Amino acid sequence: MKDKKGFPKYKSKKNGLGTFRLTGTIKVSDTHIQLPRLGKLKLKERGYLPQDKKILSVVVSERAGRWFVSIQVEEEIIPRDDGEGKIGVDLGVKTLATCSDGQTYENPKALRKNLEKLQHLSKRLSRKKKGGKNRKKAQKRLARLHYKISCIRRDALHKLITSLTKTKSKIVIEDLNVSGMMKNRRLSRAIADVGLFELRRQLEYKGTWYCCEIEMADRFFPSSKTCSSCKSIKNDLKLSDRIYRCDGCGAVIDRDLNAAINLEQYTASSSGINAFGDGGSGFAHVGKVKPPSLN
Repeated sequence: MKDKKGFPKYKSKKNGLGTFRLTGTIKVSDTHIQLPRLGKLKLKERGYLPQDKKILSVVVSERAGRWFVSIQVEEEIIPRDDGEGKIGVDLGVKTLATCSDGQTYENPKALRKNLEKLQHLSKRLSRKKKGGKNRKKAQKRLARLHYKISCIRRDALHKLITSLTKTKSKIVIEDLNVSGMMKNRRLSRAIADVGLFELRRQLEYKGTWYCCEIEMADRFFPSSKTCSSCKSIKNDLKLSDRIYRCDGCGAVIDRDLNAAINLEQYTASSSGINAFGDGGSGFAHVGKVKPPSLN
């Protein structure tokens, strides 16, 4: 594809400004924020921006007709030693996460619940005349719905990751092959609706924030097929089998809970292979994320 050449195209209100960063003198209060070149701006949501920390820069962004401001502050991370120990977390589609202690986090299924409305608005947009005012109105309605879906998904992920990293000293999850899972045409939409990449991203940086060690179990580790009691492997386990019934010891347990317990008991040698392989999944391989040193 050839590079397009010509005169530069400047940003405008019509095309949107996108995202930009500002540095300089920045002042924050409960109701307003003062930015360089923009002046004093009123905040719709109040009392959530830190006022007692050193502000390095500000990022102003626009999405679906709404303007947001986020500030970068300088803060010292103090390691803690009050974590409750190690926990295994099994990620899924029906249930967002199942922990080895029996706690579960429901999947909001934001896209699935709004899919009919999303299709309706997409059809309305496609029927509008290009360049017309009604088409712009339809674009804004569709953009607001897309934004709502993403907010529901990210809110559920933030609550899950924050709850785990604040209370646990070590979390073990599987290094899922997301790119391979997305090739399944029957499950790809449901898998995308979970937001596994965003979950992994939040887990990495929040693990560092709250001094929680993150360990990635090898993707070939049979967490679902292995009995958490006697460690025998059931190779004929189907995806539709939601209850794990062990042929060896006769244990009966929820499939996801069984996998979470196996992840909690996971070690680098438990899978019989290198638990921190060469990557190749939909995620960037990081191995372990360790908390900062006390020194």
